[in-house]
Parts: sequence; structure tokens; C-alpha cells
Amino acid sequence: MNKYFHYIILALLAMVVQPLAAASLETIDIPIDAFISRQSDGGNGTDPFSLQVGDVDGDGSINIADATHLIDILLGEFANYDTRQRADVDYDGSVNIKDVTTLIDYLLGGELPQQVKEGYNYVWDDDVIPEVHLEVSLVEWNRLLALYDANKYTAQYVMASITFIKEGDTTRVDSVGLRLKGNTSRHRPEGNQYNVPHQTDTKIWRRVNFGVNLRKYVDDEAHTIQGIRKIHLRCCSSDPSYVREMFCYNLFRRAGIWTAVRDNYCRLWIHVEGDSKEVYFGVYQLLEPIDKRYLKDRKDLFGSSNSYLWKCRSNTGLNNPNGDFWYDDDSDDRHAYTLETQTAEFDTAKVQLLNFIDKLNNLSDSAFYDWIQKVTDVDLLLHTYAINVAVGSWDDYWNHANNYYMYFSGKGLTDYKFFFIPYDYDSTLGTCSMAGAQSDSGRQNPLSWGVPRNPLIYRIIKFEDFRAIYVKYLLEAVDERYALMDREAAQARINAWYSRIAPYISNDTNWEMAIEDKTAAFSVHSEYNLLKNDENNFFNVKAATINALRDTTSNQ
Repeated sequence: MNKYFHYIILALLAMVVQPLAAASLETIDIPIDAFISRQSDGGNGTDPFSLQVGDVDGDGSINIADATHLIDILLGEFANYDTRQRADVDYDGSVNIKDVTTLIDYLLGGELPQQVKEGYNYVWDDDVIPEVHLEVSLVEWNRLLALYDANKYTAQYVMASITFIKEGDTTRVDSVGLRLKGNTSRHRPEGNQYNVPHQTDTKIWRRVNFGVNLRKYVDDEAHTIQGIRKIHLRCCSSDPSYVREMFCYNLFRRAGIWTAVRDNYCRLWIHVEGDSKEVYFGVYQLLEPIDKRYLKDRKDLFGSSNSYLWKCRSNTGLNNPNGDFWYDDDSDDRHAYTLETQTAEFDTAKVQLLNFIDKLNNLSDSAFYDWIQKVTDVDLLLHTYAINVAVGSWDDYWNHANNYYMYFSGKGLTDYKFFFIPYDYDSTLGTCSMAGAQSDSGRQNPLSWGVPRNPLIYRIIKFEDFRAIYVKYLLEAVDERYALMDREAAQARINAWYSRIAPYISNDTNWEMAIEDKTAAFSVHSEYNLLKNDENNFFNVKAATINALRDTTSNQ
């Protein structure tokens, strides 16, 4: 009787739901990466690698309770990130009435849809750790070493081949561009002395960051991986935990910050011509570059993809009209503000940026309040910066005038939207230095995170209503209901990543050979940890710091 009773209930649900599906879906369409409600939910969202789509309540099975839970979500019940992922039964990126009908059809004997992963979803697939194999001729590898010896910050490419292997599916692309990347993390990939060419079967290797441009030398569709033209391969040379940057970018996406790049783990091998075997460089991060393709993929959200993208490297506090402004000219010169797109229009882009800087610094408070709401999505900006501060990113715009991108979606002086794009998060989660206004990224007051001379966030949160938005997002970040960075949810995600990468950490370079729950060697707070439950656990410290803001914003 129980089985038939369930069938009757499902049939009744289907009779109710299907007419709704034929009506207006837009009124109950909940974007996966944007919706956060205020009520309570039973799912704890702790394991990003065991999300069974359709198992909405996360109890390990798919049954009628999941259909009713899904309907409750559409009616306003709280759903954290993982719950929404499980509820997106048809993989369309939203939770809506179609997911209910699809789930009911399955419970009545149908089949669940299968997700087809292509393009970005293929390369940045959370379920798989792909292999990346680079092959470089002896001549080109020696040229890479010589370029580094002449200028360690060289941006020049050498020619290589790449093989991308994912679950037995192999993509090989020849004649791609390979270059070194990084700032303080940039090192010579082989040997300890300058001006020494490759030594056959050398044992002296160094894990370094690489960039691969598959269309550097040949511009056709065959020179991509599922349409992806560039990838960054980032080692964890300044992060003994192997997880800080991965955690932060994942957290941005969980919080609904769509400007954050995609990130995944991979394993890297390099073979230099003449060596007896390829060298295993270990576990790397496979990072999405911020470039034209990044803009194109988010065109509908930005409103355009053919305007001005700036990389902001250092001394970029948006406070000096006489700053170092230039464009990406394929040289090795490094500039504070570098125009990365539409470089032929540099003069126009610079005028626009200078106009933005002038208004940001010189408008009266009342004029600034009106202007900033016209030129940017203040809610998105404050949400982004709340996560930035929550993870303890001190080497950032507000505190250190460093490490971010910005995009202007239009080309005039008034008809644009300004977007802040988060970038570079290996020095977070307790790794900190004495810089800017602070020396302790766990205990620093989030309302005075940086210095007033970097005015963007400082001026915005001077207004009580904007400050309330900022504090709200900070509090959500550490609230266990949202499963973002409360200690238990954060540790569960970290341990899930570790269970997948731990077997692959040991490598042929003898660098970063183990996962360690430590901060970087340069950190002034070496006591911070991620996986204990004590007074030095960064998540505990940060939650206490943020929770101290409750009921205080009106007094600031």
C-alpha cells in the first residue's frame, strides 16, 4: 500500500505542477549562482564531490521527499549552494518548476537527464582531476631558461605541445605557446644557476607557474581544448596547505559572485626533448585566465565583452591620476595599470579611467552617493569585497593596492558599468604580512580593512545603507546556514579536496612534497591553522571578528 500511496501522491503533484510549468516560469526561476534565502535548511553543504542531482534533501536517496523539498524551495524555503546544485535536476543553471516536473517524471519511472560537459564545464570539471602533459623541444626549453635569465618577469612565449587527458579522453594540440607566470612566486624552472642550459635528465627542477596559450602560433579551432584557448597552471609554492586559492575561488562562486574565475586541480608532467622520461611536477591548479574569452563567456552579465579590461598589479589604489598606465604591448615591461583588451584604443580607455579616478576621489559625498550607484552594481561590489575580506585577502586593492582586475562595460565617460574582478588568493586564510593598515588578517576590523587613500570601498561604506549591505554579506559568510566558511563546512570541503589530491602530491621535483596545515613561511602569524578546532583556527577567529560587527554598523 505504501508504494501505491506514493504513486498517487506523485500523480497528484504532477497534476498540480505541470500546469504551473506551462504558465510563467520566470516568476519562480531561481538562478543557481545568485539565490540565497533567509530561512533555515537541513542540508549542510559539506562535500562538493558527492552531490547527487535529484537528492535535494541530501539524505542519500531520491524519493518523494525530494520533490516536496524542491517545491518548498520554490516557495521560499532556504537553500544553500549545495542544495541548489542537487535541485537543478535538468542542469539548466536554475532551480525552477521544470526541475520539479523532471524529478516527478523520474520517480514515476523515467530517467534523470545526463549532464553533458563541454567547453568550460569540460576543462573545469569539479568531478575529475585531469592530466596535463607538456612537451618542449630542447631548443625551446633552453630559450625559456634564457628568457628568464635575462628578465625573471619575462612575458615571452616558447613553442610547446600540450596533451590534456580526462577520464581516458585525450586532446593533443601542437605548436602552443608556453610561458612563465607569477610575481614573487616566479622562479627558474630548472637548475640553481643562471645562464646554464638544460642538463639532460637533470634532477634539479623547480615547481613554477606556467601559462599556456593554445592559439599563440596557430589561430584556428583545432588549437583549443573544447574551445578553451588559454589555461594557467599554478603551483602552490607559497601555500603549504595546497588549498587556499582553490577554497577562495570556490567560495566566491558559492556566494554567487559570478565574476570569480573557475579553478580546478590537475596533474602536470613536462618532457624536454632528449630526456629519458617526462618529469612529474605534481598537483597544480588549473586556473581560468581573465582575458577576452573570460569576458565573452560572461557577456550577458557584463553587458558587453568588447570594452576595457585592466589588470591592476601594484600601486593601483585608484587615487593617483599620474599613475603608471599602459597597455599590453607583448613586451616584458611591467606596469601598474595594464590595459588587456582593445589596446588600440588605449588613449580612450585611459581618459575613461582617469575620469573614473577623478570622480571617485573628488566628488562630494552626496554626489558620490548618486554617482557610484549609476556606474556600478554596488550590491555585487560589496558582496565581492565582503568575501575578499572574509578570507583575509590583505594583498588586495583596499589594503595593499594590488591584485585585482577591473572592467568597464562601455567606452564613454558616463555610459558604462564598472566591475571589480577578484584575483590572486594564495596569501589568504591566515597567511598575512605587515602591509597597509594591518598585520593580522584574521582579527583586523573588516570596517577598516585597508587604508583611506585607496578610496573605493572606504568611501562606499561611509554610507550607513551601503555599510549595512557589506556587513550583511560578511555575516552570511560565517553563518553556518549558508555553509560558506563556517568552520565545519569549510573543513569538510577542504578534507574532500585532500582526499582526492593526496595520492598525487609527491613529485619528481622534490618541492612541495606534502600537504601541510600551515601558513606561508613569510607569514607573520604562523599560528593559524585550517583543520583544527582551537583558538588559532582561522575560521573560528574570522567568525568571531565578523560576528562582533552585529548591531554596530549604525554607530560607525
